[in-house]
Amino acid sequence: MQDDNNITALRARMIEAQPQLGTAINLDKWWLLGTSGCHLCDIAEQLIIQFQAVQPIIYQHVDIADFDELLMMEFATTIPVILTPSKRLNYPFSVLDLQRLL
Repeated sequence: MQDDNNITALRARMIEAQPQLGTAINLDKWWLLGTSGCHLCDIAEQLIIQFQAVQPIIYQHVDIADFDELLMMEFATTIPVILTPSKRLNYPFSVLDLQRLL
């Protein structure tokens, strides 16, 4: 799990690529980065849904295929990835790992 200023810069690059991520409603959300057809991304989403049963977090699915090639390649071999406003968690992760993001 990364927890540093690079996350702020990374999220800023993502907002530049997808301005809707920068809206007030999306800024505080966790972002689940993945792409269609990614079975690990489906598993990660199920883990988040399980986690939501005990912790009311809100997340936004972000498809890396919508980014330019440079930004997409930053995640291509690590998806699914969860980005909170201050932390990054690469797969594999568990519900306990999600709890540690709080």
